[in-house]
Amino acid sequence: MGVGGNFWDLLKPYARKEGFDFLRNKRVAVDLSFWIVQHENAIKATHVRNPHLRLTFFRTINLFSKFGALPVFIVDGTPSPLKSRARIVRYFRSSGIELASLPVPEEGVSAERNHMFSSHVQKCVELVELLGMPVLKAKGEAESLCAQLNSEGHVDACITADSDAFLFGANCIIKCFCPNFKEPFECYNMSDIEAGLGLKRKHLIAISLLVGNDHDIKGVRGIGLDTALRFVKAFSEEDILNRLHEIGKGNTSQIPIFIKFEDDMDMDGNSLNRKQSHCSLCGHPGSKKDHMKFPCEFCVTKADEGCQRKPEDFKCDCFSCDMNRKHKEKKRLKNWHTKICHKIAEEPNFPKNEIIDMYLCNDNASDGPHIVWGKPNIEMLIDFLNFHQHWEPAYVRRMMFPMMSTIFLRDMTTTTEETMLFGQYQFDSIERVKMRYGYQFFVVKWKHAGVNISCKVPLKESSVQQDAIIELDETVDLLDDCDVPEIHEDSGCRFLLTDENMDLVGAAFPAEVKRFWQDQELKRRKNSTSRSQENEKSPSPNSRSIQLNITEFYPSTKVKHRQSKQGGGESSKIADSQGNEGSKMKRKMSSPDKIPKSVRRRLLFD
Repeated sequence: MGVGGNFWDLLKPYARKEGFDFLRNKRVAVDLSFWIVQHENAIKATHVRNPHLRLTFFRTINLFSKFGALPVFIVDGTPSPLKSRARIVRYFRSSGIELASLPVPEEGVSAERNHMFSSHVQKCVELVELLGMPVLKAKGEAESLCAQLNSEGHVDACITADSDAFLFGANCIIKCFCPNFKEPFECYNMSDIEAGLGLKRKHLIAISLLVGNDHDIKGVRGIGLDTALRFVKAFSEEDILNRLHEIGKGNTSQIPIFIKFEDDMDMDGNSLNRKQSHCSLCGHPGSKKDHMKFPCEFCVTKADEGCQRKPEDFKCDCFSCDMNRKHKEKKRLKNWHTKICHKIAEEPNFPKNEIIDMYLCNDNASDGPHIVWGKPNIEMLIDFLNFHQHWEPAYVRRMMFPMMSTIFLRDMTTTTEETMLFGQYQFDSIERVKMRYGYQFFVVKWKHAGVNISCKVPLKESSVQQDAIIELDETVDLLDDCDVPEIHEDSGCRFLLTDENMDLVGAAFPAEVKRFWQDQELKRRKNSTSRSQENEKSPSPNSRSIQLNITEFYPSTKVKHRQSKQGGGESSKIADSQGNEGSKMKRKMSSPDKIPKSVRRRLLFD
């Protein structure tokens, strides 16, 4: 989708890998149709109920709570007739049907998407509105409104896979969320593209006209992405679209200024590209006959020697040869540009002014942008998901808990009217600090104010949750990884544990955060004091005065026998003789060949 010819591959080297906290407190415009299409392509299991609703639900919660972003959802309006025809052409090509039987939409009439996809979009719109997220409808394409909101400063980034969002004026596009936790965002900035490729917005529009786009798939016959890139870079941004209009009218003499060489003349009017005569032996300026009379000044020779033979890869770097090479290069570029201009001129009705006007137009919203984030309607949301997904209320509330805790902490920074989360949970304490995706989070304990029934997970809910698990592609981004609050029991009370942003918790409960860090410091000092006392009581194992040798750790039977001879009497001798007889009997009963070497070695240390 977007500009043809693998346009994203051209921009790939200039993508940034942003960190996990990149979207914290930033407004992002989300192309909802792109999400739904991506969901349908990622799903492999066919038994899942309404996967577009399930993944939209979890993605919205994660984008809001996990990444801390403020999403604005954009839906498509009425597509243009050109977009409708291009969509039909794409369908015919994928189906293997000849384009000769292609139906032509009437002028001013647009072909809407199929009924099933429109129904999916409408249900997802109802879902995100129940979640309290703003939804805007574009007059035409959703990516055009995303780009307009981004260029006008209403949002900080766009989440879409349509590359023509840059043509509509977008400044920052997030194409996907990488599976790598340390670098989850693949972010494209227009400033990086301008610095790396030297292309601006009108350059990109010209490339899309040459290689094809969503409104004209074929583009110009015989021109690929590399050729189009090389061609448009020869003109300035203010000049490129006007030059395309002139070439489209048949004026193929539109040559860039740096290719023209009519002014390569000296003071006397002679052409500077005329090559000076060179010696056929050494290759330096001057004829061979002249070098026989006078030695060549470029060859290192003695007085009685002539020119040296030039090597096979010799290239003269004199002024005449340099000018001649430049002249040939300009002539080659001129012929190449002339050839491209002839291809463009052969294309009928090129360029299409309606496509250019659509890309440059900044009036894509059906109404003025009215962006307001509200609170989720929990009861209606439970009824909606129970009807469409068959999820039980306890499961929905538990899945909504991370989003509601984020809203609660944000509200606590501005007002202290509400002290209860969900009307029944209150902030208890900070359990610990947790490393997640390379960033630190507070694990917050939420205590139920009354009877702890809502914390429990019914058996039916567990089965529903298992049915909701789907098999996704390996490249599915982090938005699909749902966070479930952990249930914790302590002293007969039940708590819910959630991972919260440290800055958000610090702004909402500064006294609790201060108390937590003080307790951590006391524990650290106490542990260091106890370690030092233990070290003072127990001697160091590295001391040579108390280090035992191996015979003291593992005294052998020979040492014991020697000690008994020295200090023992008759009784000890009898005991030793009995022990020796017993050991001899053991040796006779078990053959040494059948006993492993490791076992025989251990028998020595009895």
